[in-house]
Amino acid sequence: MSDKIPPLELLPVQRPAAAKQPADRFRVEKPRRRLAVPRPANPWESPFERRLAWHYNELKWLYSELYHNDAAAFHYFIQMLRRCWEGRKAPLRAQDARREADPSWYRRRDLLGMMLYVNAFAGTLKGVEEKLPYLQECGVNYLHLMPLLESPKGRSDGGYAVSDFRKVQPQLGIMDDLESLADACRKQGICVCLDFVMNHTSEDHEWARRARAGEPGYRERYFFYDSWDIPRQFEETVPQVFPTTAPGSFTQLENGQIVMTNFYPYQWDLNYANPLVFNDMTENLLFLANRGLDVIRLDAIPYIWKELDTPCRNLSQVHTLARILRMACEIVCPSVLLLGEVVMEPVKVTPYFGTAEKPECHMLYNVTTMATTWHTLATGDAALLKRQVEILSGLPRDFLFLNYLRCHDDIGWGLDYSWLGEHFGSNETVHKKYLNDWFTGRWPGSDSRGELYNNDPRLGDARLCGTTASLCGVETAVYEQDQGKLDQAIACDLTLHAWMLSQSGIPVIYSGDEVGQLNDYSYHQDPERQDDSRYIHRGNFQWELAALRTDPATRQSRQFQGLRRLVALRAQEPCFDSDADFWAEESGSPHVLALCRRKGERELVCLFNFSREFVTASLPREGGYTELMYGSHYDSIRAVPLYPCSFAWLLRDTKQ
Repeated sequence: MSDKIPPLELLPVQRPAAAKQPADRFRVEKPRRRLAVPRPANPWESPFERRLAWHYNELKWLYSELYHNDAAAFHYFIQMLRRCWEGRKAPLRAQDARREADPSWYRRRDLLGMMLYVNAFAGTLKGVEEKLPYLQECGVNYLHLMPLLESPKGRSDGGYAVSDFRKVQPQLGIMDDLESLADACRKQGICVCLDFVMNHTSEDHEWARRARAGEPGYRERYFFYDSWDIPRQFEETVPQVFPTTAPGSFTQLENGQIVMTNFYPYQWDLNYANPLVFNDMTENLLFLANRGLDVIRLDAIPYIWKELDTPCRNLSQVHTLARILRMACEIVCPSVLLLGEVVMEPVKVTPYFGTAEKPECHMLYNVTTMATTWHTLATGDAALLKRQVEILSGLPRDFLFLNYLRCHDDIGWGLDYSWLGEHFGSNETVHKKYLNDWFTGRWPGSDSRGELYNNDPRLGDARLCGTTASLCGVETAVYEQDQGKLDQAIACDLTLHAWMLSQSGIPVIYSGDEVGQLNDYSYHQDPERQDDSRYIHRGNFQWELAALRTDPATRQSRQFQGLRRLVALRAQEPCFDSDADFWAEESGSPHVLALCRRKGERELVCLFNFSREFVTASLPREGGYTELMYGSHYDSIRAVPLYPCSFAWLLRDTKQ
């Protein structure tokens, strides 16, 4: 009997030959645990049929459980997956096969990401393609393009209010330009990542326009109400996302209808309890994957399932949807990765990896470490960062994080305040105010220059914006023409990048940081942007400054060449492998974080001085160590001198 999958209308629930066929073909049985070993390839099967057969039982079980055995919706879902696979061009199918054979391809230590806005970096998608040699010079092989799909001007939240998932913003080009860029990147060994806004659409989206007009079937794609009764019930348990700039979770339209808008009034939340929404949004995701994208960033994924009497965050159904999306990609485009945007505390972040048997996202952001890094720089005390390393070192090595210092968004102070209170007597409100005062230059002795975002004086809470260089003091040093301050600020900038590169996972830099780009205050004069301080670090890339990267007399060269050397060293050293062991140790100084990494017989000790003082670190190690960045040799690391805001990568001599 042939193993070829029969037509969809005859497709059995239980695919494995040993399984018993249920009498009711729509009855769903929870699949048994299986070994993570793919069944042998059958020459009569297409790759799609093989992958679908592997996932079919679990896929149908989860889908039917979530959508109450809606057989028609599931049938459409499977047909849609088949159409998307059939529309996948040959080079992408070849890449699928290569990456299936090498499932750890994205865990290499030589990966370096860069995040950029197309318009700010090069004007258009074609412009970015022309600038690929520069990105290669930076060592970048993972390119994250910020939101570029069609969205209404002035009501887009930086591109996160999508009005058409199949079109590019006209000023950036057309969809063919995006595909051309992805093709060019693939030939150069560069992966491309794009945001996929899952939680909501723009109020200008076709679905929203039809829903507003009362067209049958479209109101049900959102959360529409004719009175405030149910919305008020929701708001009793749903936290506000932007209590200052966009209070509440619902918006009343001009015709009196009320629609859920958790983020901004022009972003209408999608109702994923409606299988039509999930089917169509999955098809939109796969449409983008078929344009040649390698990574899809699932924006605001914790928010996508809503239920009364809950916070509408991190509900179990979200994980079901994430798991189905993972299987859909593994069936249609297994070379494509899912990056989850989960900006929450670690206990709520790691579940989005799923389990070894039932994975969800391939990668997540290491947001807590990012925020803790800036806290450590402001306080000069490495205790909380050491605790964060200890937490991360206890996680499975399969968990892959994206590590970063700055991104398109603000810095939210999501720290472990209970631990800070227990060990340092810190008060959350007071401590947040201190951090914001420090990084806006209000605190005596601070050379940082940033601006507040979503400042709420009533709660004493605010977030922070600014470029890495300005927050490290480079802007102040340049303005004051103080060479001593500039040297220390550049050292601080490189130390933070060295720390980011020392972490396990994929390091991602923000465009402009490689040449120390400073805050751009011109947004204050732009009527469309002046109310959003995040544009202070979203300014246009300054190519005239980047041109100085080859002039040793400039700070741009010092920062660019310093970062390039760090990246090259990381790519060469096996201790930076994602599966290497790592842990934190006592450094002998409260100002110094000691991170140790080990791969086989190789050991690397990474020391980071977060204070503005000369300090001595001390670890109980005998024998010789070589500092990788500057080539210094140490007979022992029981007393390692560290300049203010500096670091050392100490590799143990292999002959010992």
